[in-house]
Amino acid sequence: MENVLRPLIVFGGALILAFAVGWAVDRALRRMDARHPETPLWGLLRSGRVPLQAVVFVGLLNAFSDETHLARDHQRAVDLWLNLILIGAAAWLMLRVLTAVVETAYSRYAGLAHDAARVRRVRTQLTLIRRLATAVVTVIAGAAMLLQFPAMEKLGASMLASAGVLGIVAGIAAQSTLGNLFAGLQIAFGDMVRIGDTVIVDGEWGTVEEITTSYLVVLTWDERRVTMPVSYFTSKPFENWTRGNPRMTGTVYLHLDHSAPIAEIRRKTEEIVRASDAWDGRSHGLVVTDSTPTTVEVRATMTARTPDDIWTLRCQVREGLITWLHREHPYALPRVTTAQAAPAPAFGRGPEREETSADGRVNGGRPGIPDARKPD
Repeated sequence: MENVLRPLIVFGGALILAFAVGWAVDRALRRMDARHPETPLWGLLRSGRVPLQAVVFVGLLNAFSDETHLARDHQRAVDLWLNLILIGAAAWLMLRVLTAVVETAYSRYAGLAHDAARVRRVRTQLTLIRRLATAVVTVIAGAAMLLQFPAMEKLGASMLASAGVLGIVAGIAAQSTLGNLFAGLQIAFGDMVRIGDTVIVDGEWGTVEEITTSYLVVLTWDERRVTMPVSYFTSKPFENWTRGNPRMTGTVYLHLDHSAPIAEIRRKTEEIVRASDAWDGRSHGLVVTDSTPTTVEVRATMTARTPDDIWTLRCQVREGLITWLHREHPYALPRVTTAQAAPAPAFGRGPEREETSADGRVNGGRPGIPDARKPD
């Protein structure tokens, strides 16, 4: 009977103490969050209540496992599983605390900074730091779990004996992975591309949605997601429209007839641009940039705050000008000329009609002058 009650008492006592500790810590964090609403740290730390209770519960069981007086074989198996669960719970708790600290740092910086580009840079750096720390904690926890098995200790010793060869082989095999890892660090701290940047990669226009240590996700305008290795951004050129300042200058090209009223089109362009909410008020204009035998090329320029606004403004100007020209000046739109060309003007005296005299001689229209080609 005692062999049954002792394990139940240890298990129940550890469970009650773990629940009490978790409740007390959660209540304290709730009070701290109410006292300091300017920082989200205390509220985010509350997400670690469950792993904290797991660590306390398993730690108490591990500490008082000898009081259960189990058989030696059973005790060894119980200790092994308790150590494995304790390592996993501790890693879980560490990751929750790390996430809370990173999110707090980003929130405080985003609330104080006025430059959106710097906020995106810090967000990218903190995201990659969190992912790297998560990977390190996971690897360490996995290695610690494997070392709990006696067979793994011998395997570790044999692996250390051939560490040089294995290192060379691993380096060659993981060359691409390591290249992407270092490329991710270069992107994070080199400030080349950040989460939220508008980029053009391989002809695809979109926004950087996610950056990891190995790949980068670009969300395109039609809601497709293009996944690319981060090493691409350190080895090939790409366009980043929002790296320094999101303001942009857009253009609209129209091909019109030579008779198009350029001055009126310029005034209409100004009217459309000023009426748009996407215009940032900096500049606008319209000039003739080229001429062909059939049309003239007209370029309208305008400015906006963001790439999304410049796209909207370009569409509005293009649609507004075409509609206005079709309604008010349809002759200005390009067309294919099918009418017969006008005759060229005559220079000097043109050819005169030949006349034939009564005797049948052709005098070329000059009476009294015989034809020199025929004898009299």
